[in-house]
Amino acid sequence: GGWLLLQNCHLGLEFLSELMDTITMKESMSEDFRTWITTEAHPEFPINLLQSSIKFTNEPPQGVKAGLKRTYSAVTQDLLEMSKMPQWKPLLYAVAFLHTTVQERRKFGPLGWNIPYEFNQADLAASVQFVQNHLNDVDNKHGVNWSCVRYMLGEVQYGGRVTDDLDTALLNTYARVWFGEHMFSEKFCFYKGYVIPKGNTVEDYLQYIEQLPVIDTPEVFGLHPNADITYQTNLANETFSTIMSIQPKDSSTREGETREAVVQRLADEMLEKLPPDYNPHEVKAQLQKMGAIQPINIFLCQEIDRMQLVISRVRTTLTDLKLAIDGTIIMSEELQDALDNIYDARIPKLWFRISWESTTLGFWFTELLERNQQFGSWLQDGRPNQFWMTGFFNPQGFLTAMRQETTRMNLAKGWELDSVVLCSEVTKMMKEDVVGPPPADLGGVYIHGLFLEGAGWDRRNSKLIESAPKV
Repeated sequence: GGWLLLQNCHLGLEFLSELMDTITMKESMSEDFRTWITTEAHPEFPINLLQSSIKFTNEPPQGVKAGLKRTYSAVTQDLLEMSKMPQWKPLLYAVAFLHTTVQERRKFGPLGWNIPYEFNQADLAASVQFVQNHLNDVDNKHGVNWSCVRYMLGEVQYGGRVTDDLDTALLNTYARVWFGEHMFSEKFCFYKGYVIPKGNTVEDYLQYIEQLPVIDTPEVFGLHPNADITYQTNLANETFSTIMSIQPKDSSTREGETREAVVQRLADEMLEKLPPDYNPHEVKAQLQKMGAIQPINIFLCQEIDRMQLVISRVRTTLTDLKLAIDGTIIMSEELQDALDNIYDARIPKLWFRISWESTTLGFWFTELLERNQQFGSWLQDGRPNQFWMTGFFNPQGFLTAMRQETTRMNLAKGWELDSVVLCSEVTKMMKEDVVGPPPADLGGVYIHGLFLEGAGWDRRNSKLIESAPKV
């Protein structure tokens, strides 16, 4: 009649099938017996066990109000009165606000953090413990050592999880702007309307938190208001994608054409347009003519290898899919995924793993043809005057190769690779106006295909401008 707690079951999926058999085949069982399972979402979690269970999801709170409310619901009056220092209560609230902010920025994707980090309650608890210990050791004559506080919060407690330099700079900026003697002034606020409340009890803080807005503007977290457009767009796309994935797989469309017939027709069209495979001997011969040891030509060889992998995978998948639809071969799980995704105009997982992101299958296939066209023209006609930067699998590799070539051209001047720095200049030319490479004394390359998100470009004055009104 007791309870059985199994934690982190995503690490032991094989045992779960045995558990399911044990529970279902047991002849007699106490009515008070319960099995509690904790797990992360996993695609291979036994579906029978999942369907027969009562699901309970513990998601992090959304918004500053919910985050602060959760934090202060766990704060006791004893903790609030742990220190007699006047800085303790404001610092506790500021750390809680910082904790909520670093979690909320995750929902904005790369706009929030370059790399998503799993900030959790342990980070908050460690930070609170540090602040408490620091205040206990404070000398009344010298006061709080703010440099130490900022360093510990920005570089150690939260910064210890961070691996990106720009993310570290962001955390240190929060620590510098929010933590200091200025935080105790009447004019201090995290953002307009978000201040440090004054109170002596937990209830005082909860009452203040209760009147905070339910929905926060991105400016609260230091982001541009347009960041919310990106977040809402991604959220809508994810919702629509989920709806598409769980819709019934009907056998026919309104016009009477079956799903299989639609996919087979699309497969025929794509196979007809799909470029031929690259001949490795011809590729090698062309590269020898252009200079096979030049860094940018080595980069081209690597790009062609990856493009050939995509072309081969697409051809094999479409050919096998047609055979599976005809019943010649068995429809595997991967082929079924390809059938469902092609019918829904989405990119099959088999292709997406080795290629690039795109909104629809149509755009993805068009980009395949355009990427292949760039590589084919480059191989046959020699190095182009301009490069489609976003048409590369590894744009960073292209920039590195360009730096290497530029360094070799200037060895007589004493240039070293480590000292060569990339600089970008936006020209007023359209790509049709480019008739030759950059002047030899300037070096570098012309590129196109880059785009801005959340901003526009003023061609006349050569500067960034607002691309959309604030919302």
